[in-house]
Amino acid sequence: MMNTDLVAKYSKPVPRYTSYPPANFFTSAIGEMDYRSILEASNADSPSHISVYVHIPFCMRLCHYCGCNAWMMRKQGEVNTYLEALKHEIRMVLPLLSQGRKVSQIHYGGGSPTSMPVEVIRELNAMILSEFECIENPEIAIECHPGYMDETYWQGLLASGFNRISLGVQDFNEEVLHISNRKPSLLPIREVMSLIREAKASVNLDFIYGLPAQTPETFARTIEQAIELRPDRLVTFSYAHVPWVNPRMMKLEEAGLPSSQIKAQLFAQTKDLLKGAGYEQIGLDHFVLPNDELAAAYRQRLLKRNFQGYCTARTTGQVYAFGVTGISQLATAYAQNEKDIDAYIARIQRNELPVVRGYVLSRQEQLAREVISQLMCNYEIRWQPLAEELGVSTEELKAATNYNEDALRTFEDDGIITFTNEAIIMQPSANQYVRNVAACLDKLMVNTDKQFSNAV
Repeated sequence: MMNTDLVAKYSKPVPRYTSYPPANFFTSAIGEMDYRSILEASNADSPSHISVYVHIPFCMRLCHYCGCNAWMMRKQGEVNTYLEALKHEIRMVLPLLSQGRKVSQIHYGGGSPTSMPVEVIRELNAMILSEFECIENPEIAIECHPGYMDETYWQGLLASGFNRISLGVQDFNEEVLHISNRKPSLLPIREVMSLIREAKASVNLDFIYGLPAQTPETFARTIEQAIELRPDRLVTFSYAHVPWVNPRMMKLEEAGLPSSQIKAQLFAQTKDLLKGAGYEQIGLDHFVLPNDELAAAYRQRLLKRNFQGYCTARTTGQVYAFGVTGISQLATAYAQNEKDIDAYIARIQRNELPVVRGYVLSRQEQLAREVISQLMCNYEIRWQPLAEELGVSTEELKAATNYNEDALRTFEDDGIITFTNEAIIMQPSANQYVRNVAACLDKLMVNTDKQFSNAV
């Protein structure tokens, strides 16, 4: 049963920890020349694999809940100018990477990557794959907005080398979609999934909980429909209300957002329904079938995560991001491109790498990142094995964090963790509070003035 007192106590702003440090700690101290040096140094860093992220910012319409860097579709000439800049950026960066390295992931996000003609995406894939060999069975993935994709588009996309498709369903309830300014799928999702499976690709169904008009009853029906479709993975993103990032979110607030208690109930019942249907929970928001490699990685406590989502050691790479607002996630640093399309294009046209801000991690911060990532992905920290893996003592590892026994004891008293000198282990019934525990271990969260979404 959901503990409403705990929900009230821990429903407070903390980072999502899709990166460490979170992106709002980035500064303008990193410029183009710094980034060139960081890129060249990354060739000697671990992991050696290359993970590529391509950002397509355009959308046919803007969903009110979106916190991503998304822009309304522009005139065709302006879109073409952006695409030429994107390709030029790729051509500038790839020669700086060692040819002996292999691609383990390619991921297209946005915006809506599928707002582009299939030929554009096929050409971008070919540019990347012509320069590097791939690991065996790399993950070539794309986020799809099914609201505008007909059968011809799907067939063309699936013939372009993708082996993982993420379908942005968000909710099967059309009232929720209407309030959120989201167009429902053009084709029935069952038909879309048949096309994907015929092409031997894997499929995620992506949902958002915490939106206006969602109730436990309506969202249960949505998840039951998803279970009937039997996707390989099902992702339940917690709606992050950050109107200071996207003012359109105020429209959802005006429509009436569910309370923290209702939101927690939506997730709790979703978890029960999916586990009852044979899915295994991975990390904070993913559910996968038992034969999925993410499930195997989690059982071995080897699950990892980057900006693209959860991954295994096999597919984990340093992330090289292309396009407006793209964030490269390298072993020792982050670098983010210009957020404005016109500024991004202008920098590229001057043959400049369009980096506008970033963050270089100290050795202590690199250690803290590993601790927090281990907790966020695998729901436990075992200090000695992790210290040995990183080549430091347990004392050094703990010193890199805001390790505080009294604060951890409070979490234990609340039934959220089991805590000893050797380990911190999340209680399975309290995994939804993992962000709170991670923030407790984060030195950067001490007296910070940064803004974050609520944990619950």
